[in-house]
Amino acid sequence: MSQNLFAVMRDHVVEALRALLPQLTPEHLIRVEVTPARDPAHGDMATNAAMVAAKPAGQNPRALAQSLAERLTAHPLLQSAEPAGPGFVNLRLNASALLDQIPVILRAAEGYGDGTVGAGVRVNVEYVSANPTGPMHIGHCRGAVVGDALAAVMAKAGYEVTTEYYVNDAGGQVQALAWAAYWRYLQAIGSTITAEEFDAATPTGLQYRGEYLIPVGRSLYEHFGTTLATADLAIADPSLWFGPVRDRALSMMMAEIREDLALLGVRQDVFSSERALLESGAVDRAIAELDAKGLIYEGVLEPPKGKAPDDWEPRPQTLFRATEFGDDVDRPLRKSDGSNTYFANDIAYHADKIARGSDVLIDVWGADHGGYVSRMKAVVKAVSDGRVPLEIVLCQIVHVMRGGQPVRMSKRAGTFVTLRDLLDEVGRDAVRFTMLMRKSDAQMEFDLDQAVAQTRENPVFYVQYAHARCRSVLRAAGESLGAAAVTPEALAEADLTGLDDPQELALIRRLIAWPRLVEGAAMAREPHRVAFFLYDLAGEFHMLWNKGRDDSTLRFLQAGDEAGTRARLALVAATAIVIRSGLYVLGVTPAEEMR
Repeated sequence: MSQNLFAVMRDHVVEALRALLPQLTPEHLIRVEVTPARDPAHGDMATNAAMVAAKPAGQNPRALAQSLAERLTAHPLLQSAEPAGPGFVNLRLNASALLDQIPVILRAAEGYGDGTVGAGVRVNVEYVSANPTGPMHIGHCRGAVVGDALAAVMAKAGYEVTTEYYVNDAGGQVQALAWAAYWRYLQAIGSTITAEEFDAATPTGLQYRGEYLIPVGRSLYEHFGTTLATADLAIADPSLWFGPVRDRALSMMMAEIREDLALLGVRQDVFSSERALLESGAVDRAIAELDAKGLIYEGVLEPPKGKAPDDWEPRPQTLFRATEFGDDVDRPLRKSDGSNTYFANDIAYHADKIARGSDVLIDVWGADHGGYVSRMKAVVKAVSDGRVPLEIVLCQIVHVMRGGQPVRMSKRAGTFVTLRDLLDEVGRDAVRFTMLMRKSDAQMEFDLDQAVAQTRENPVFYVQYAHARCRSVLRAAGESLGAAAVTPEALAEADLTGLDDPQELALIRRLIAWPRLVEGAAMAREPHRVAFFLYDLAGEFHMLWNKGRDDSTLRFLQAGDEAGTRARLALVAATAIVIRSGLYVLGVTPAEEMR
């Protein structure tokens, strides 16, 4: 039997609808859905089929819902089908349909929920892409977790996913990094240059500090000795030291970033260099291709909104016809000095991703880049001739709190919370799960006290505790019945007819929603749905556990009733499998026991 019972039932609904209305086309049927019922009292599932089909068929939706319900009632999986509201049909599965899914879960193991909705679609998910000029902070952390979980849930839904980090190793920030690293180098070699004297020698706008660059300065000294300074250890000509200092600083900062990502459980497939892209001539090629399509011109932009005319200096620029692809204004590709804009560099980068064979591009950005969305979507549409969509997932700000107050816990940066410090404080599992307990485009507060609490208010503890309880029951059963009796393969053969309590059936209903949840989260690009699902699933399991404490007939281990015990162990094992399947998507460890 298929893992996705909702997809199975949708096929039956569509078949019944076609039998009633053979004139319907595939375009009419594509919007037919079978979803969980809003109120469990009304059934297990609901379909909008009658409402979707009524208008093209010229029928009353309520009357059509009645006819559809009568046809569906005879289906062997259904106990009942009843029309409701303006044209919905509520569907209630019979008990055997629910119970039959337990062996499906046990045999599929953690592959339960694997889908095919993304089969054949190659997706590039780019996330983090932090400038390699300092340690990763809490803002980078949210984007890293969201991007990583999104890639995982899309892979589980069948998409062919490549994860990517774009290394911004060109531009003004990298120049500032090189000068700051050189300052730390001069300190390491014992130069008497003061900070004021160094700042005076530094090009305007590149003054930069950072205690985290002290090890870079020491490394430069160890590798180059005093050769990057003048004989009296003063500042040398930048042409003699800038390249080596920049390259070593970038290498060390990227090594630290990769280490931070590894601690967070993030390992990306591809690291693309902006500098390598520029040196390859990719920007000029991308602009030339747009020019060949008639999408480049020399023009003067209108003054920005809010600018008085006498504040605006109109000047000719090389512009991309972004407005032809849905943007508000055309966008400059070259500055007045002839150098490329950041936008031009980004065009080349996205063109490169398309050329590598991506069917869909997904960029995970901080919310401060929201104003950049329309122009990038416009140019990707232009570059790919509308073939490859660009989707943007924005991540809002995270505020770290302790005792209800914002905290600054960085040991090195001082003004922001580093990822390393956050991981040291609460651990990877709590960081990853908590980051996904809010939708990415909503601001969130990361409560340090809650993240380490052993209560229901700590979602990762609540979910891991449910898994640990499952594993504890199975270990105890293995000791009494023998390990071979509690394997998923053995439990898949159990007689499950004794599972008839409403709370047991409610737990099964939650389990069978997992394949549909995976598909929906992947298609909507919303990995937080997985965290929400796991929290609700854990709640169903804990309720059954607590009910068993009051009603001995619902306890998982039944003395003198091996058949009843095996049925309940099958449910426990299936629950553990689905929790593990979800936690693997989130990159969180399934706990075997809680300490």
